[in-house]
Amino acid sequence: MADCSISVVICAYTDKRWIQICAAVNSVRAQSMPGVEIILVVDHNPRLYQRLSAALPEATVVENREAPGLSGARNTGVAIARGDLVAFLDDDAAAEPDWLKFICDSYADPAVMGAGGLILPRWETSLPRWFPPEFYWVVGCSYLGMPGPHVPVRNLLGANMSFRREAFEIAGGFLTGVGRNSGKRPLGCEETEFCIRLGRRSPDSVLLIEDRAVVSHLVPESRCRFSYFTSRCYAEGLSKALVTTIAGRVRGLSSERHYATRTLPKGMARGVADLFRGDLWALARSAAIAVGLAAATAGYIVGSVRHRAGVRSRATAGER
Repeated sequence: MADCSISVVICAYTDKRWIQICAAVNSVRAQSMPGVEIILVVDHNPRLYQRLSAALPEATVVENREAPGLSGARNTGVAIARGDLVAFLDDDAAAEPDWLKFICDSYADPAVMGAGGLILPRWETSLPRWFPPEFYWVVGCSYLGMPGPHVPVRNLLGANMSFRREAFEIAGGFLTGVGRNSGKRPLGCEETEFCIRLGRRSPDSVLLIEDRAVVSHLVPESRCRFSYFTSRCYAEGLSKALVTTIAGRVRGLSSERHYATRTLPKGMARGVADLFRGDLWALARSAAIAVGLAAATAGYIVGSVRHRAGVRSRATAGER
């Protein structure tokens, strides 16, 4: 696209991220190629809405008009966006100065309906030495084993993604029953379900990753704990079960099969090799890969059983 008009949507929900929210907005204001607007959607937090409205007059601050959760907040932003492209940035992420420029460059091919970028972890303390890079998705970042730049992908990652406006006209919005909400469990996959639905309704659409479009994503100390790692993996399994219920197993698990059968075994083998080179933490990383896969699998099984039981219950109720 020679000329890009990009609306940037940032969704916020808690005062605890005040510093990060302001940093996210400032990183968009400092872009080498400015967007047409910054839309800051506050998810059912009147106090935060009032505070941000007063502090950030350069942004369009609105309240989530749909059900609580990230999907409803994103839909609210999309509904008022004026740009030809809508880019999403997490409220605890900060974009590099050329982020929007490279996002714009990604849409030179008319077939490209969505583009994401590289998401680098910004560790609040330090990278836990047991944390395998294949599982950086646990903290919302690009992970080892992802497809390379400009290779079509099934779905984009939520902290750094964009779509043409018509993508939402084709596929509708993000489903409010999928992904992060007001509950404590760290669910996800709302962008995965949306991307699958977009691909189903527009088979010629292409989604790409542009590695030059970089954002850094804060990883707080609380998400560097092994307990969070396992709970997030389990929640991802639950979320994947819901996505496969909606989209079917073929589309819902197409990327996960390759990840589980190719990426993770390679990671475990590399851990063994690193152990023989004297890296004692390599054993812990290999163990974390095994635990993470087991937790995600358990979540998927539990979620699948629940959804099948729900379908049977609704069918039985309908017969009555």
